[in-house]
Amino acid sequence: MKQRPQPLPEKDIEAAIDGLARAFAALTRPSDVRAFLEDVCTPAELESISDRWKVVPLLLDGVPYREIHDRTGVSVTTVGRVARTLERGAGGYDAAKRAVSGLVPSKQASSKRSPSKRSQRHSRASH
Repeated sequence: MKQRPQPLPEKDIEAAIDGLARAFAALTRPSDVRAFLEDVCTPAELESISDRWKVVPLLLDGVPYREIHDRTGVSVTTVGRVARTLERGAGGYDAAKRAVSGLVPSKQASSKRSPSKRSQRHSRASH
C-alpha cells in the first residue's frame, strides 16, 4: 500500500471515502461500475476485492474456511478476514449482498461497526 510521507488528516480521508462512495452510488449500470473499478484499481487490487466478494456468500451459507479455500483458491487467511468483517465490520458486505440478491440481513450482520470505528482502526494501523 502506498505510504505517504505524512498521513492525511482524518477528515480528509473521510471526505475522500465519502466522495468515492457517492461515485459508486451514482453509477446504476454494472458495466459502468466495472469500468470505474478498472480505472480506479490496479489489477492486483481488483483481484483482491473480487476474492473477498467471492467468499461472502459461502461464509453466509456456513461453509467451513478450508472448504471455501478449496473451492475458490482464496487463502484461508483472507477468508478469515472477510468472516471477521462480516461479524464486526461496518455492514457493507451484508448491504451489498442484500442489494444484489434480495436477501434478508444475515445473522452475522447483527454487530455493526460505525464508520468512525473503521477510521479509528485505520488510524491505529498506520501508526
